[in-house]
Amino acid sequence: MVPEKFRNKYRIVSHRKPGWDYSSDGFYFITLVTQNRVCNLGEIVDDADGRPFIKLSGFGKIVDAEWHKSFEIRDELFLDTYIIMPNHLHAILVIDKNEKIAMIENGLDTDAVGGDTADTADTDITTVATTVDTHGRAYLRSPSRPFYRLPKSISSFLAGFKSAVNSKIDDYIDQHNLNIPKYNRNNHFFQPNYYDHIIRNEQSYQTISEYITNNPVNWKNDKLHKR
Repeated sequence: MVPEKFRNKYRIVSHRKPGWDYSSDGFYFITLVTQNRVCNLGEIVDDADGRPFIKLSGFGKIVDAEWHKSFEIRDELFLDTYIIMPNHLHAILVIDKNEKIAMIENGLDTDAVGGDTADTADTDITTVATTVDTHGRAYLRSPSRPFYRLPKSISSFLAGFKSAVNSKIDDYIDQHNLNIPKYNRNNHFFQPNYYDHIIRNEQSYQTISEYITNNPVNWKNDKLHKR
């Protein structure tokens, strides 16, 4: 038996939703956060009318391009509302293998939502996700030991996206002679974990969609905003 004080060090427990197939059809709220919450994707500025928007950096433009490309090469995945912020990305993803999606209660238990949660547990992300959907929770899984990824699942999709981002940003670092470390398995651009939430109904969808859209306006009060 593993001693209690060593349990967190040696025993890896996955907190993904038991029995939930993350390659199954549905709407998912996803959040990715940069490593150490570094604001290297851009900055929030005001347009001519004083409305805040994200001005993407070189890294941010790469993330945006690779994000769209990731959907172009996958027939079963669709991109709904999304926003790139200075140090994170919010999106609603749709897995639609049969091209038949209805936002209705799917009969799953309402105790927990699966996902590999980034350090968003202390943010308002969980709050907005659970405003109308009481099953939403943020969990933390250690990234030190890989888990089995279902083909065409959210985890495999995001792993491929992150790998592509690392590669493209490393090329950008070379092209611009930047004196910064390159990104790899030991130096992640995005945190290895991520937050996800199963969207079960129209009300939840509308609340989360509005939250994503209004992120630039609320950036100064965002708990991911490093001050």
